[in-house]
Amino acid sequence: MKTRITPYCLTIPLIFTLIITTLWSCNKKNEDPPDPAPVATDYSQVTHWLSVPVTEKAVDIFYLYPTAWHKTNPDDPNICPVDNPQMLQGAASAYQRQAAAFETVGNVYAPFYRQADINWILNLPQDQKDSVIGGIPTLDATAAFDFYLNHFNKGRPFILAGHSQGSNVLLFLLSRYLKQHPEVYSRMIAAYIIGNPVTQNYLTANPHLRFAMGPDDTGVIISYNTQSPAIPPGGNLVVLNLVGLVINPITWTRETTPATTSQGLGSFMPDSAGHFTKVPQYADARVDPTQGVLICTTAVDSNLILGFGPGVYHSYDYPFYYFNLQENALRRANKFLGKTD
Repeated sequence: MKTRITPYCLTIPLIFTLIITTLWSCNKKNEDPPDPAPVATDYSQVTHWLSVPVTEKAVDIFYLYPTAWHKTNPDDPNICPVDNPQMLQGAASAYQRQAAAFETVGNVYAPFYRQADINWILNLPQDQKDSVIGGIPTLDATAAFDFYLNHFNKGRPFILAGHSQGSNVLLFLLSRYLKQHPEVYSRMIAAYIIGNPVTQNYLTANPHLRFAMGPDDTGVIISYNTQSPAIPPGGNLVVLNLVGLVINPITWTRETTPATTSQGLGSFMPDSAGHFTKVPQYADARVDPTQGVLICTTAVDSNLILGFGPGVYHSYDYPFYYFNLQENALRRANKFLGKTD
């Protein structure tokens, strides 16, 4: 009878391997499961829409409001829920001083979307900021836009309009969804990407997109960020070191010749009680291509609420040039529709 002897040199490594494998398996079981992939907001629910109008016009507007909330507690999440009361109220307020300008032009659709906290997002490096904005806020906006196209739009041409974080999200919509859906992009009259820089690098990376050159070209991006001439390079927290392309919202050219208030169609400014109303053109305008901003010399800081510091007129990008924007959107829409009057 033969006795089988297992070599010692084989037994020890085998036992060691089994122990390590067992420990690794146990550790894997004890690890927290990965966070589930975020799910887009359900835009079949009417409560997730800021505006769903009665369809009366041949053109639609799809509007994304600026950052409309901030954390009141350090333990709050950096991305607010879609029903955050502060955001809902802030979004409605922004609509009245921004999107309402387009109501004479088209049917204005505006979804609520989850947003990043303003103080947190402004202090992130640019690559991290892009990752955050390109995440949940863009996920929601894309779902809302897709729902709008499939249930509301009925094939009509449309204008995209946004401000600040809303404009940033629209840049992702333009570079992703509209790139993947050229038939939809062909119906885009213009994209008003106000209050967020549109850089040459962005356009180079997205050759299907073009920046506006004049007052009535279509299928183009319109953008500017307003500030005082006293702001030094890098002193505007909104744009930081991003140099965006700029169009003058009074003359609708990219030339550096100043446009005076006498050339404008009117501003939409708050009265002593805080109610916005039409006033004669308040702001002049000059393109500064070096800093990539729009210079306004006529604003009086002491009469304004400036949340981003003296001379940064970010909150007034729309109100300063409100009726100029309104006329321009109508002009581009008529050009797209082939109207001559």
